[in-house]
Amino acid sequence: QVQVVESGGGLVQAGGSLRLSCASTGRTFSTLIIRWFRQAPGKEREFVAGERWGADNTYYSDSVKGRFTISRDGAKNTVTLQMNNLKPDDTAVYYCAAVLAGSTNLYWGRGTQVTVSS
Repeated sequence: QVQVVESGGGLVQAGGSLRLSCASTGRTFSTLIIRWFRQAPGKEREFVAGERWGADNTYYSDSVKGRFTISRDGAKNTVTLQMNNLKPDDTAVYYCAAVLAGSTNLYWGRGTQVTVSS
């Protein structure tokens, strides 16, 4: 069974940076891709950034494009989300989800809180 764990959330001032990590166990890391989502209070969960199958294939929501970067470390079985120039609107619980090759199912982590103060 695939297990996903996020880490790295916290409190930061507007304009600052945070790095989130997503670790996955239960499957060979190269057989899954990772997507990041977030959910702010009172709002629906939304897509933030993700990997596509194939080398160097990442994509982002318009709200974070140019500020967030997703990258993979195969040796550590982790995917990181580098978040720069954070804004108060980025405040949310950030979730990592794994997608297995040949499947559309998402395996979710429990989330990590990111709070950006103005």
